[in-house]
Amino acid sequence: MTILFILIISFIAALVRSTLGFGEALIAVPLFLFFLPADIAVPLSVMLSVVIALVIVIQDHKKIHFNSAKWLILYAIPGVPFGILLLTHGNETLVKTGLGVLIIAYSLYSLYFKNNKRLKEDNRFWLFTCGFLSGILGGAYGLNGPPLAVYGNLRRWNAKRFRATLQAYFLPVSLVSVLGYYAKGLVTSEVNAYFFISLITTIPAIFLGRYFNHQLKGGAFFKYVYRGLIAVSLVLIINSLL
Repeated sequence: MTILFILIISFIAALVRSTLGFGEALIAVPLFLFFLPADIAVPLSVMLSVVIALVIVIQDHKKIHFNSAKWLILYAIPGVPFGILLLTHGNETLVKTGLGVLIIAYSLYSLYFKNNKRLKEDNRFWLFTCGFLSGILGGAYGLNGPPLAVYGNLRRWNAKRFRATLQAYFLPVSLVSVLGYYAKGLVTSEVNAYFFISLITTIPAIFLGRYFNHQLKGGAFFKYVYRGLIAVSLVLIINSLL
């Protein structure tokens, strides 16, 4: 039964990530923890993230805005230590709840109020702001996605470019994390066994998610993105209060 649930969770998480470009971590990790210890669930989730990002980058490399991805990654790096400090010294419940409320408020504003702010080309200030915040949130809670979604919306990327560009960001970031897990001895034979089993449902979900992503047009896509952010934030708030 554990294997069956791992396959189902992997499929759902990969489908969400492949469709929207982000969001699988807050699905996979909490659900994996019902069946697996944390030292298996977390490395497994990140290893699957590498596979998802790699497949999408190969699929849609022509859609990637490499300049944006490059600067978002570079600006995220100095944010990671601040995120770790926040994780180790901050009030987890207060920070997670406040973060969730802030993301929900911004998402509701973007959904229901006219937003004329648009970047016709890459803007160094917004690249730094969104990249640095993604590093902080990634270092603290593995929640890189929301600031990247904000930048993608400001640039008015279509669904295909948004999905592909975010994977160009996530691929090296997740790969570094996996190498760190290897160095610490956390990638065990048991983790590898679950990883290869999970690929049975993860790979088909990536292709299905690509199909769904390509059906989403213009403004409709970002409506799904912000609804996804609201769902992610609600999970974050509930998780912090339990």
